[in-house]
Amino acid sequence: MGLYDRYLAARLRRHDADSPGHVAVVITERDLLEQGAYRTLEDFFEWAFEYAAERVTVYVSVLDPGAVPTLERELERVSAPRDLAVRGPEDTQRADAPIQLSIGLGGKHEFAGAVRKIAGDVESGDLSPDEVGESEVEEHLVFPENPDLVIKTGAERLSDFMIWQSVYSELYFTDVNWRDFRKRDYLRALLDYKNRQRRFGR
Repeated sequence: MGLYDRYLAARLRRHDADSPGHVAVVITERDLLEQGAYRTLEDFFEWAFEYAAERVTVYVSVLDPGAVPTLERELERVSAPRDLAVRGPEDTQRADAPIQLSIGLGGKHEFAGAVRKIAGDVESGDLSPDEVGESEVEEHLVFPENPDLVIKTGAERLSDFMIWQSVYSELYFTDVNWRDFRKRDYLRALLDYKNRQRRFGR
């Protein structure tokens, strides 16, 4: 760890605010084509758990659906410090592992799938329309946890990812591309998070 990294780590240790328990990061399939991208991903997992995260979610936005099978195979081989679950764009199985990887499963698609399941429960009589609320939607989402911090690399743009779950998340944008993302960039994101006053929509 370099001198500047040690300085950032010391500032984090002295900070009174809690660290994020659930960290999400948004990257693209193009990012994963860069040399060293998967090693950065492995390092990111290590950094997150080193600094008190209990869950990590990674969303890989995909422009070419044909790339999904290859990405799934590569991501399933990634070395991770805890259990890892990979979910593709058509997956409906809940991702409850400490590390969750989403490939092309956008928030709109995930939400639409939850609505279809609820509609089926109403049609079959297992659920009345009056019983449909936020908790019923959340029970049918692939990614059940709400991230505390969402990191978007490479540009200041929102993406179609966890649009239900991240409504009260803290968003951190960095112009650093994924291939160049280092531990100091993650520590900066944590300091920024700790310096914010979370209001959860209030």
